Amino acid sequence: QLQASGGGLVQPGGSLRLSCAASRFNLKVLDYYVMAWFRQAPGKEREGVACMSRGGGNTYYVDAVKGRFTISGDNAENTVYLQMDSLNSEDTAVYVCAADPQVTCGDYALRSRRFNSWGQGTLVTVSS
Repeated sequence: QLQASGGGLVQPGGSLRLSCAASRFNLKVLDYYVMAWFRQAPGKEREGVACMSRGGGNTYYVDAVKGRFTISGDNAENTVYLQMDSLNSEDTAVYVCAADPQVTCGDYALRSRRFNSWGQGTLVTVSS
């Protein structure tokens, strides 16, 4: 089970850190699963944002967030984070975390959205 939290209202240019806690996994999720963040803006399809490989050695970001967002994890807490800086109105969306033990972190994984575990989302609203 994945549970995202940390969303809220933030002004343009501001920052937020989202958390995704993995529970009921009988192992260290970050060691065995590719972790990813997706988002869905009103009236738009769900899109991948970032992913982190098993073990956390590699990360991938879509162009829209590259240089502004950072995905990271805490293995002891079985939690993955998404640090979001320099937020703008186009970042307004429901953010969802996902996990899969078989995909390879990268563009294809995010585009195909073939993750077998999905959490409930957390709403991020960027507005003045």
